[in-house]
Amino acid sequence: MFKAAFTATLATLSLTAAVCTAAHATPFKDAQSGTYALEPTHTQVVFSLLHFGFTPYYGLFSDASGTLKLDTAHPATSSLNVTIPVSSVQTTSGKLTDELKSADWFDAAHYPTATFVSSKVEPDGKGGATITGSFTLHGITKPLTLHAQYVGSGTNPMDKAYTVGFKATGTLKRSDYDVKKYVPLVGDDVTLTLSGAFEKQP
Repeated sequence: MFKAAFTATLATLSLTAAVCTAAHATPFKDAQSGTYALEPTHTQVVFSLLHFGFTPYYGLFSDASGTLKLDTAHPATSSLNVTIPVSSVQTTSGKLTDELKSADWFDAAHYPTATFVSSKVEPDGKGGATITGSFTLHGITKPLTLHAQYVGSGTNPMDKAYTVGFKATGTLKRSDYDVKKYVPLVGDDVTLTLSGAFEKQP
């Protein structure tokens, strides 16, 4: 009985690994071109900054939305826009999470969203790209460069949606957006990381 259960477990793990490997093994050039919608439940926007010079501190935004227009044959013509609800911010401290939503920080009541809109995509020929665009936070718009890397693509085995995944990272100074609380004790340089799942639209 144990042997049968163990064998079944191994078979399940092997199937899961095969599905994951298949998705990850799809070369960028074979990913499907088209218009994609950002899938919010499997997309995360993480930010990090230095806390008192001791440790990097991380926070998370959720429920992002947006559109990716992907052309794998001519990736320079691709485009990206992302909208992030500021009130979705989360940290490991409930008190800090509430403070970040306040007028001392993001002022989510007056500036409910942060947005990124691309203006230029420069492919690296390896499934990655440098994406230049405009980032708006706290009512202020500044240039922002994202370094994006293709992760994988394929049909999601759960909802059957064709999905493509990218990771993109950029750095900004929060003081440029008039979010200056505790600078320089709490770092001014902020790293943003978008782990984005995009579902192809009809």
